[in-house]
Order: sequence, then C-alpha cells, then structure tokens
Amino acid sequence: MPNRLARETSPYLLQHALNPVDWYPWGEEALRRAREESKPILVSIGYAACHWCHVMERESFEDEDTARFMNEHFVNIKIDREERPDLDHIYMDAVQAIIGSGGWPLNVFLTSDGRPFYGGTYFPPRPLYNRPSWKEVLAGVARSYRERRAGIEEQAGNLTRHVAGAGSFGIGQQAGEAVAGSPFNPEVLRQIRDLLLSTADRLEGGFGNAPKFPQTFSIRYLLHYHYYHKDDDALDQACLSLDKMIAGGIFDQLGGGFARYSTDNEWLVPHFEKMLYDNALLVIALSEAFQLTGKPAYREAIERTMSFISRELSNGQGAFYSALDADSEGVEGKYYVWDRSEIAGVLGAETELFCSHFGVTEGGNWEGKNILIRAMASPADQGLAERLESARDRLLEYRARRVRPALDDKVLLGWNALMNIACSKAFGALGKEEYKEWAVANMQFLRTRLKGDGIHFYYHTYKDGARIPAFLDDYAFLIAALIELQEITGDSGYLVEAREVLLEVIGHFTEEGTGFFYFTHDRQPDLILRKKEIYDGAIPSGNSMMAFNLLYLSRIFDEPVWADRCRQMAEGVRRVVTGYPGSFGIWATLYQALTYTIPEIAITARRPENARKELLSQLIPYRVFQSSSQEDTHFPLLRDKAVREEAQFFLCENYSCQLPVTELSVLVRHLENVHKIPLNSYNNP
Repeated sequence: MPNRLARETSPYLLQHALNPVDWYPWGEEALRRAREESKPILVSIGYAACHWCHVMERESFEDEDTARFMNEHFVNIKIDREERPDLDHIYMDAVQAIIGSGGWPLNVFLTSDGRPFYGGTYFPPRPLYNRPSWKEVLAGVARSYRERRAGIEEQAGNLTRHVAGAGSFGIGQQAGEAVAGSPFNPEVLRQIRDLLLSTADRLEGGFGNAPKFPQTFSIRYLLHYHYYHKDDDALDQACLSLDKMIAGGIFDQLGGGFARYSTDNEWLVPHFEKMLYDNALLVIALSEAFQLTGKPAYREAIERTMSFISRELSNGQGAFYSALDADSEGVEGKYYVWDRSEIAGVLGAETELFCSHFGVTEGGNWEGKNILIRAMASPADQGLAERLESARDRLLEYRARRVRPALDDKVLLGWNALMNIACSKAFGALGKEEYKEWAVANMQFLRTRLKGDGIHFYYHTYKDGARIPAFLDDYAFLIAALIELQEITGDSGYLVEAREVLLEVIGHFTEEGTGFFYFTHDRQPDLILRKKEIYDGAIPSGNSMMAFNLLYLSRIFDEPVWADRCRQMAEGVRRVVTGYPGSFGIWATLYQALTYTIPEIAITARRPENARKELLSQLIPYRVFQSSSQEDTHFPLLRDKAVREEAQFFLCENYSCQLPVTELSVLVRHLENVHKIPLNSYNNP
C-alpha cells in the first residue's frame, strides 16, 4: 500500500511512496505524533537525481524487516532537499559537525521536538569499510534514546546551538568591527587572483583535485580580472577550464548540456546527473568568455546547452524543470555511454570519422564502454563538419529510443530565475532572439504560477500548484533576473517589479544589526531556528546576490542607503572572501565591482534595439544600463536625455553624464579610461 508520500508532488518523495517504511512528509502531523508518543524522529533527505539515495532506498527502505524496525521505533520523515533547502541547511550542518563531512542521502536523528542529536549520510545494509550497517545504527539510536535520554537531550541542545552559528563564518561578530583599510582595492583583488591560481590545475583546467566541479564563480572572477588588468594568466586559466570541460565527458557531446561534476581530474567520467542550475551557471560563464574572446567553441557550447535545456528541461509553457537523473535502468550513466559496434551499426561508413573525433575505441575509456569526448578539434573543412554534425544527429535520435533517465519535473523559482539570467546573458553574447523570448516567457510563467496570494509574495516550487514560501535564494535570483530582463528588453517595468521584490526581502528577511538576510521568511514557523547563508556553493548564496541587487538598484532608484548596505555586507565577509575566494566566488566578484568606478550607461533612440544589442555583446562586468525609446522622467539615469532617431550612448557617473556619442567603439574607449579607475581615486583625489 502507498504511504503518505503518495499525496505529495515532489518526484523524490513520490519515488518512496511505495516503500514499506511509514514515511511522513515534513509537517505538523509527523511532528505532533513524535511529541505525543515521545519518539525520536528519523529525517532522511535527498533529491530525485541522487544516485546514492536510490542505492540506499533499494538496500534498506524497500526491505520489509528494516522498515518494520523503523516504523516501530521512529517517526520517519522524507524530505526533498530541493523543496526544503532550509531544513537541509540546518540538518546538513548538524551532520557535518558530527562526522566532519556531509552529502546525500542525509540521515539525521532528532528529538521529538525537532533538535538533531546524531546522523550520517549513506549507510550500507551490512557493515562495510568500518561503517556500521543501517540496522546497527537504527538499533543503537533507539537504545540510546530509550536508556540515555538525558544525555541525548544535552547533546541535542549543544548541537542546535552549534548549528545556529554554522555557515555564518563569524560574520555576525565582524559586521560591527572597525577594520583598518578598505578591502575594495586592487591589491586585495590581486591577492584573490593569486589564491585562485595557486589552486588551479594548469594542465587540465579547473581548481583542486577530483572530484572536480565547474567552479564557474572562480572562472568568472578571472575573466573579470583580465578585463580590468589585461592579465593573461587569469584569462588563460579561465579559458583552459572551459575548454577542458567542453572537450570532456562532463559535457554531453551529442545532446549538449553539462553533468554535475567530474569524478576524475581530466573531466572524463562525470557524475551523470544533469541539474538546471549547473547548466545555467555554465551558460553565464561561457557567455562572458565568448564576449571577451570570441572563441567559436564557446558559441557552440552555449548553443548546444541551450538546445538541451529547450529539448529536455522545458515544459512548453515557459518554465524549466529541475534535473535529469544519473541512472537509467538502475545503472549510472547507461543512457550516455556507447560500444563502438553500436555506433557502427547506426553510422555505417561514417563510423571512423565520428569515432576518431570523439575518442571511441573498441575497449572503451570507462568500464569497457565509451564516454564521448572531444578527442580532436572541430574540422575546419565545411564538408567534414557537416558530415560530423549529421552523424551526431543520427546518434542522438538513436539514443532517444533508449530508456531515459528519470526527469525531476518540479519547477523551482530560484533555479528558474538563474536559467532566466542565463537566457539573458546568452542573448547578450550571441544576439539570438529566441533566447530573449525564452526569458520573457519564463518570467511570465513565474509571475502567473508562483506569485503569492498576499500572505507570501512568491512561492518556492510549482508542480500541480505552487507550494512552500519562497526562500532568500528565490527572491535574490528573481531580482537579478528582472534586472537582466530590463537590460535586454528596455522594459523599465521589470525594474519596478525588482524594487517591489527587494522591499519584500528587506521587510521580511533582514537580520537586524548586521545588514545580512536570513534564509527564511519571518512567517515560517516550522523550523527550530533561522539561519543565514553566505557560502557560495553549488549556487550563489542569497546574501551575495542580494548585495549585488542592492548595489545595482541603488543606482537605478537613487537609494544610497542600499549601496551602503551592500558595502556593509561585503566588508563583513572580508576575512573569508580574501582567505577562501574559491568558496566565496560571487562575493569575490562583488569586490571588483566595489573597487572600480561603476559606469552608468544609457541609450536613447526611437528604435534602440540594435544599439542595445551592440552594447550587450560587449563584456562590461559591472555597469548600470538602461535604454529607452521615449523621454523618461521616472528614472534618474534617463532623466533629461533627448530621444532622437539616431541612437545616443551616454556614459555617466552618479548621474553626471559625458556628452553623448553615436558609436559604441567611442563609448568603449571612454570606458577604458573611466571604468578601470579605483573608486578610492575618486573618493580621495
């Protein structure tokens, strides 16, 4: 019989709906039962594309004896970490404090009032490699809760106090400190650059050792650093990282799109799950790299990734789904790998051409199979290139008949907003109108399906209806997406909407006294504590993105207090940003914005579209940009600017503008003189 999860909409929770475990979703029903029966709570957290979550389900949660013991001794709760990142943050911090590491599946034991006291990640069905079996863990926890209750309560109290400060990295104490010297200066930027390059893999690209994640924030920092300083080392490492990923197995050479990470240093063997946010962040980085270098490989990677998003992660109504599983038919990567003989059966005479370009051999390059890689550069000969593309299309069509990986078809506000930004960035870099159309349609979906009812301004997730109040990340990314949409469309209504969302965040997420923001709304009652997150992990932290939003919108609406708050936040994290920039990459890029003059650029014309596209094709990392086809008195940057048939480019600082020019090349030359002057030079002439 189905358990209570059968009534949920999350694909991950539905995967467990037929388990013999008496799973509850997180909610008052489960928490009340735990209190009434004075039972410990087992919370198991994962997500739909998680390989080891599937393994533990098959081994333990589908086992009748194991489920019987769990049902007798615990109140069992399943959580989709993507639906409830707030709960995942709290209990992940607890497990990391207990065992020194984390991951998914995350299994944590709570007192009946919801405080954690013990936990871990994956547990095997039998003892293995000094790791106890799941049954042993269950028996030990049940016995301790029964016989050593006072000790459990004390441990839960200590752990909860630790979790309250985890992830803040001491920023609460730093915010009020007077620290000598501004961190926003070229020397600090150089130190960050040096630290990033000290961890760089100069042979295979990326940073650190396997497992290797894309680390797009560090790549973008180096791209921007090159923009300011013409630093070839920074540019070379950023481009090497992108080049190696594009050529490796982490990039789907047939269908486009990037897998989660590489299990090796060479980007050959990916963890095959494909996440919406990873692909959004990589499109953003590739777009900036293309703007800076014009390399055709970056254009191709953007287009193939956007095609993948359109084909496999779009719902046809403007929204983007969350992820594709790593597994197919219970085997990780099975959907994506090839035998040479199978390729020959599809391609015939074109087999040798294809296999030589994509590294296919009889013996394979991974467990007897072939992961496609870019073993040779794309052919310069147009005829060969067309034959190779035709072979790709035929294999992609053939692959589509295989058993596909499972689709996580929930729509998350924050991840969709990141993809919306990626669409805008790709439009700016490549000028393809369809990308702008995707961004506009996506924002319309978010407005109509995830906008709230007055109690909550927006909701976090949509699948058969909107659910769960939006989190800080959702709002921060949404504001950034609205800003980008205004830039690519010229529609100032997006800025008005961004301001409304910003005021919602300031009103309901602010932590008094520090300038930072909590992760959760002040009307979210089902948590043991409110946390704030500043770490830029797989996605940017809500706080770092909010700092950017405050800075940008302060110029748009002439609200200096917002810029002051941005600087307060950035100064509060100076120790971790300057000491560990690879883990605080968005903050690090913000330091560049705060170090140099931020130009304000306006375009006016009866038809400003072409001039706008021309400007957007340039990488200008930090600028405020508006365009208008009619005189506008509502925004300080557009005020008192005549509109003529011919496009005019205005370069301004603090709304004081130079004489307009009619050619972008002239504006760019002016930017070279203005944009790269440290703010301190203006503040202390």
